[in-house]
Amino acid sequence: MSELVIAIDSSTSASKAVVVDASGAVLATGHAPIELLTPGMDRYEHDPRQWWTSTHAAITEALGALSEADRARVRGICITHQRESFALVDEAGEALRPAILWLDSRAGAQIKKYGSLEIHELSGKPADTTPAIYKMAWLKENEPEVLARAAKVVDVHAYLAKQLVGRWVSAMGSADTLNLMGIKAQDYSDKLLEIAGVRRDQMAELAKPTETIGALKPELADEWGLGEVVLIAGVGDGQASGLGTNAIDQDTAYVNVGTSVVCGIHSPDFAFDPSYRTLLAGIPGQYVLEIVQNSGSVLLNWFRKELGDPTLEGKIDPELDAAAAKVPLGAEGLLTVPYWNAVQSPYWEPFARGIMVGFGSAHTRAHLYRSLMEGIALELRENIRRVEASTGRTIRELRATGGGSRNPLWRQIFADATGKPIVVSGVDEVSAQGAAIMGMVGIGAFPDVASAADAMTSFIDRTEPDLDAHERYGKIAQLQQKIYPALADLFEQE
Repeated sequence: MSELVIAIDSSTSASKAVVVDASGAVLATGHAPIELLTPGMDRYEHDPRQWWTSTHAAITEALGALSEADRARVRGICITHQRESFALVDEAGEALRPAILWLDSRAGAQIKKYGSLEIHELSGKPADTTPAIYKMAWLKENEPEVLARAAKVVDVHAYLAKQLVGRWVSAMGSADTLNLMGIKAQDYSDKLLEIAGVRRDQMAELAKPTETIGALKPELADEWGLGEVVLIAGVGDGQASGLGTNAIDQDTAYVNVGTSVVCGIHSPDFAFDPSYRTLLAGIPGQYVLEIVQNSGSVLLNWFRKELGDPTLEGKIDPELDAAAAKVPLGAEGLLTVPYWNAVQSPYWEPFARGIMVGFGSAHTRAHLYRSLMEGIALELRENIRRVEASTGRTIRELRATGGGSRNPLWRQIFADATGKPIVVSGVDEVSAQGAAIMGMVGIGAFPDVASAADAMTSFIDRTEPDLDAHERYGKIAQLQQKIYPALADLFEQE
């Protein structure tokens, strides 16, 4: 009977707990929602107490589905989580204000003020709406007394580690996404801390990937019916997806077609370029070069809700998908620049907005819907081309996850646009699977992350690109890529 680990994935909408064995099989799951707070335009927050209450509830549900014998096999817990989100807490660990989330875009002025090529190279991350550094700078300028009073400024990993083992500890690949670390030094940077307006003593300790942080609190072990269980240092959910899809080789990339589209490749060496952001990986000593596109399935959800069948309230519409499949490649001249929620790769511009060009009287809702799908896929095509040109690599395969990867039409469009085969993960909770892989290494079940990923991942579908369609999309992409640069100045004009 193999040992088990609990993988925690605390995301924007919920916390999940997944109990996994050394083959990658899921024995039990638990789930608890987190309320999204929207106190103003472009502002997104959480009550950080829900990070813990939802995690506690999810673990309780998952373990409640196991037998006593199986609970005795649990040896480790590993955390993955929403990246860039942070909370301010006092000495007792109580929140001083709501946590500010990764998708909050209140700090546009601070991005323009502090962002630079020097900061990009130091941190590995272009100036953008997601890193916490600029939102901390916003607090420095708008709520300075709260920021100064905080005993700790922590990400989700550190907050949960405190609850589980009693220490404010974040994993390196988790804290790195706050944009406060010199990425090559793998430690907090005085320069970046100064921009953010925080002190080194306010930051969590750092643990290396798969390192043991500490033993689970005895009262929690008793409550859950567990024996000796340790907390293993995890990583942010994006990097965890790369492990959960076994996209570790340098010619293989992971792509999460979820709310946003996130695509990354592992690298043994540090690199930086405007076409991607660089993160510390869940593999010790490695980096992840990551493409981020803000508008993924959220854009299709928006279309179905606002312009689709009102009786479906934004849910999947098989008739709309079928109609879009009948629309010719290229949506008969309708081109979409999918920047509804600003743009990250490759422009990193918080003031960008979406564009549709080429409307004609013959266009239908199905044309618009297909054009949205194609616009997102063409963006990924061009972003991958930029990464390949920057690194000198050729990506031969995309390992896909997320709800969008389950859509056959969209999956084929992605394959045709990028010219890469799309291989779909057989695991529903891929980020949690990545955390489980790290947890298994941490408890000694595997010698390293690569061998654990080989043993614990699976795939259920493969979509090959149509090379003729790929060539046709290449011509469309040349036109689509000219639109935003021609109009970019308009978006900063009031």
